[in-house]
Amino acid sequence: MGYNNFGGFGGNMNQLMRQAQKMQEDMERARKELEESVFTSSVGGGMVEVKMNGKREMLSIDIKSEVIDPDDKEMLEDLVMSAVNDCLGQISRKERDSMPQVPGLF
Repeated sequence: MGYNNFGGFGGNMNQLMRQAQKMQEDMERARKELEESVFTSSVGGGMVEVKMNGKREMLSIDIKSEVIDPDDKEMLEDLVMSAVNDCLGQISRKERDSMPQVPGLF
């Protein structure tokens, strides 16, 4: 008695293995695409712009001189934090939307 007689499971084992391998390849492709993507967030009417890649590494930050006010440091900090958090949210959404879904898990 082999796997073929184990509740009929063995006949589908090769198919399940192929599906698992394809899913793994799809996930790797999606991960690579995500890591190579660039996400941009501009806040404060373009006063602060942040670019990040899908690895969550900051690529650049552009702060317009008009927004640099030594008497209002908190506003600049809030703008930078808002831009960074927006980029991170974009990355998370793309990550969630681009990864293959496993039927029955979610």
